[in-house]
Amino acid sequence: MYLRQPRQTKNRKVFVGLSGGVDSAVSAALLQKEGYEVTGVFIRIQISGYPCPAAQDRIEAMRVAAHLRIPFIEIDLSKEYEREVFGPTLKEFSVGRTPNPDTLCNEKIKFGIFFDYCRSQGAEFIATGHYARVVHNTNSVEMWKGTDSEKDQSYFLWGVGETKLRHTLFPVGQLKKTQVRELAKKFSLPNAARHDSQGLCFLGNIELEDMLKREIAPTPGDVLSEDGAIVGTHQGTPLYTLGQRHGFTLFTESPEARAQYIVQKDMSANTLTVSPSKFPRGLSETQVIITGTNWIGDIPDGPAQARYRYRQNLIPASLVRNRDNTMITLREPHYVPLGQSLVLYRGERCLGGGVISSATLIE
Repeated sequence: MYLRQPRQTKNRKVFVGLSGGVDSAVSAALLQKEGYEVTGVFIRIQISGYPCPAAQDRIEAMRVAAHLRIPFIEIDLSKEYEREVFGPTLKEFSVGRTPNPDTLCNEKIKFGIFFDYCRSQGAEFIATGHYARVVHNTNSVEMWKGTDSEKDQSYFLWGVGETKLRHTLFPVGQLKKTQVRELAKKFSLPNAARHDSQGLCFLGNIELEDMLKREIAPTPGDVLSEDGAIVGTHQGTPLYTLGQRHGFTLFTESPEARAQYIVQKDMSANTLTVSPSKFPRGLSETQVIITGTNWIGDIPDGPAQARYRYRQNLIPASLVRNRDNTMITLREPHYVPLGQSLVLYRGERCLGGGVISSATLIE
C-alpha cells in the first residue's frame, strides 16, 4: 500500500530535528530533494553530571545543515527535559513502577515543546528520523510500523496526538536501515559513517541501571523462591522489572540457581520473587487496565495485538473502552510491569496505547 504524504511540497516549510545522527540527516536531505523548504533544528539537553554528547552531536548537526545549505537553529530544552521526563521517570522507578523515558521524551519534548516551538516559527511540518510511517488521508491520519522491523519505533510514539501527527513527517520510515546508510553516502552527508547513538534519550552512553543507582540509591535485598525461601540477593527493587532474568545474584549452591525470572516485587519488604517459568503457569489470560490513553484515528473496539516492551513479539489481545477505563485483555498469561507503556496494533497499523495501571491474571 502506498503511504500518502502531503502533495505540493514546494515552498512548504518543514523543520527537521537534526540529532547529529544519520537518520535525521537523511530525513533532511530527502525532504530537501522533494522540494520542501527545510530548516534544521538541534535540541540541546544537558543534565548536570551526565555524559551527554550534546557538544559533538551539535557539531555533527551543524555540519549536515552546512552541507545541505539549510538554516540551522539550536534550542536548549534542558530544564524542560528535567521537569517533564527526568524527574517523573525517577519518581516512578522509586515507587516500584517501570516507566518508559523514551516514550515520555517523545510525547513531552520532541512532539511537545519542540513541536510547538517549530510551529510557532512558521513550520507547517515537523520531521524526525524515527522509523515509523504516517498515512496522511484527506480527513484523517494513521501511524504505521516502520518498514524495517528491526528498527521500527512506533512503540515509542504511541503518545503522539493525532492532531500533531497531521503535521509530522517520518521520511525514513519506509526505508531499511541499510538503505538509509546508502542514501547518506549518495548525498555525501558528513556523518554518513557515524555509529548509531546508544543509551537513554538525550543522556548519552549511560545505562538506566547506573542512572537509578546514582539518583535513588536503592538498598540491596533478598531474592526469594516462589515458596518464600531466600535463594539470592539483589541490588534494590527499583532497579528491576517483572519478567527480568538478570541483574540479581543467586546462591550457586542452591538448586534454584538455574535460569530464573522475576515474577513479583515487594517494595515494602525490598524483595524479589523469582520463578523458573517466564510466564504464569495454569492461567490463560491477563486483564490490563491502561490510563492516559491516546488513540490515533478511528479505533473500534475488538481484536488487536499488543506489546508492553519494545520489539516484544505481538500478543493476541482485545480492546474494550468503558466510560471509566480502558481494558486490554491479553490472550496469554503475562507478568505485566506497572507503569510501562502498552501499545496496540492491527496489522501494520499502530492504534495508540496507554500506561499500565493494573494487571490481573485470570484462568
